[in-house]
This record gives sequence, structure tokens and C-alpha cells, in this order.
Amino acid sequence: MFNDTISDMLTRIRNANLARHQIVQIPSTKMTRSMVEVLKQEGFILSFEELEDQAKRYLFVYLKYKGKKRIPIITSLKRVSKPGLRVYCNHKDLPKVLGGLGIAIISTSKGIVTDRTARHYGLGGEILCYIW
Repeated sequence: MFNDTISDMLTRIRNANLARHQIVQIPSTKMTRSMVEVLKQEGFILSFEELEDQAKRYLFVYLKYKGKKRIPIITSLKRVSKPGLRVYCNHKDLPKVLGGLGIAIISTSKGIVTDRTARHYGLGGEILCYIW
């Protein structure tokens, strides 16, 4: 079993993207489910579904590509806050990823949101990852 479910999720998506896979299977937790919902809302993935198999839940994430050469929509994923070093930020200091082209996923008191949403509502929190 692994301790850092967020890093595991990002690594699975990164590897499936590089291999041009259509679907990637991720163990389901509340955190991974809400992060995948944010990715869907921001248009980085097509869709996802949750399936249960003998007391284990999995998320099946359908990745998004463009063109005939299947160029991945997600160019890069970077984990920021790690179990050994947590990174927190208030709403005034929230980063803009690639000048607003990418997103930072933030864990706030109102749930998992993007940097734009957190800035809009004046929320700070833990910076989980950057995606562009």
C-alpha cells in the first residue's frame, strides 16, 4: 500500500498520458475523487466513473487528447505539497501557473478548488499540485 495517494494518482495519469492510453485506473479516495472532479470541470479530462470491486473502489479516468496524432491535453503535472514538506499559501500569494494557462489545485476549508476559484472567494490553503 502507498502513503501518498495524490502522488500516486498524478504518476498514474502522467504515465498513461505518455503511453497515450485512453483510460487510467486510480484507487478511489475522497481526495482523489475531488481532484478528478476539478480536472473534469477545467477540461483536462473527458470524464470519470467510480466502480467498486470487492470492497475496493476505483476511479476510471478517461483522458483527453487532441488531433489525429493524439497530443495529450495535460502537458505536465507537478506535485507541490508533499507529506514531508507541506506548502501553504494565503489567497494573496496564490501562484498563477504559466501566467494563467495552467491550474494549481488547492485544498481549502471549502474543499478542493483551483487557484482561480480560491482567489475569487479569498481562500488560502495547501497547494497540492500544478497542472498545465
